Amino acid sequence: MISAFVFVTQTKLPEDRIAALMESFDGSGDGALQIEEFVTLEKFRNTLEALAREDKQIALEEAKLAKIEEEKAQLEAMKLEMLNDAPPTNRDKLVSILPYLLPLLDGLQWGRFLILDIEKANGDNPLFIALAVLYTLYRSIPFSGFLAFLAINTLSSNTRINRLVRFNLQQSIFVDLALILPGILTGVAAVALPTLGVSLPTNFSELGADFVFGLLLLTLSYCIISSLLGITPDKIPFVSQAVNDR
Repeated sequence: MISAFVFVTQTKLPEDRIAALMESFDGSGDGALQIEEFVTLEKFRNTLEALAREDKQIALEEAKLAKIEEEKAQLEAMKLEMLNDAPPTNRDKLVSILPYLLPLLDGLQWGRFLILDIEKANGDNPLFIALAVLYTLYRSIPFSGFLAFLAINTLSSNTRINRLVRFNLQQSIFVDLALILPGILTGVAAVALPTLGVSLPTNFSELGADFVFGLLLLTLSYCIISSLLGITPDKIPFVSQAVNDR
């Protein structure tokens, strides 16, 4: 009886587990173990050791799970540090609209008629003068479009840059590439229509260019206003989906 009590007290088990064990051997229900209630001391000891091993295994598994959760938390923290998906700061919002200078400068060729008409009606416009200076500088650099494409594409792959900036970097490329389509259609029409004996109105090319430039200005206005508000401009049909896929 004393040996069993010493063994129980030396075994590290919660009190409730020990109480449950004692109760399972307490056939009389008087709250104490009598000599005749020990089937064998060895059986009691084996049961107690099994419970101790079970508790130890549970503790090890809990420690292992806690370690896994801690490692997951550390990994998520590292991902957040490496992948800047935080809400954009005011600086991020301003920087995010700069990439749209690329499609704007490449699209000025479509706005030549509209710009000339506005200048004739209103005289010199400071905004148009600034755009003309930028366009001249842009075209004065050899392979400027290709270099700008490489720079923007490289920066958009830097995950430490805020997501809004990365998104607009990529979207500016796709908008710029979309400007190729009306150029292709214009070239095909210039070759195919005369062959088919179809003649277009003299001002058709001007109207087409004004339409393309107007659509470009609407697209860029949406992107700029949305970005300045801190909202990702991902509602451009086809283009935004391609950016998200990228």
